[in-house]
Amino acid sequence: MRPLDTIIIHCSATPEGRDVSADDIRSWHKARGWRDIGYHFVVNIDGFLQMGRPIEQIGAHAKGYNRKSIGICYIGGTDADLNAKDTLNEKQRETIQALIIDLKRSYPTITKLIGHNEVSAKTCPNFVVGDKFTL
Repeated sequence: MRPLDTIIIHCSATPEGRDVSADDIRSWHKARGWRDIGYHFVVNIDGFLQMGRPIEQIGAHAKGYNRKSIGICYIGGTDADLNAKDTLNEKQRETIQALIIDLKRSYPTITKLIGHNEVSAKTCPNFVVGDKFTL
């Protein structure tokens, strides 16, 4: 197993209320020439957790941080005009928090929980991760 120390939270940068699947994101990423979806997990609007890239594989979600991290993407993150917006709902928050707890239990070397915006010049996930989640 690869060494893991960080969970990075992302948004799909899709309009509020538009549900997309891990397969949709996978097709977008493959169209960019990637071999698979960049995230390890995707959380739909209804809180349903979908598997993305296998955890054993290095993700493609945060340049310079992929080797030791797990990427979690929630669906949403923009308003209807594609302006950055915190669209995380309670079902998504509950699913992600439970996933964080499970991942920390499975991988005790994880010591950091951050947003994509903390390691990149992006607004994603469009909120402060520490205000919504705990490790």
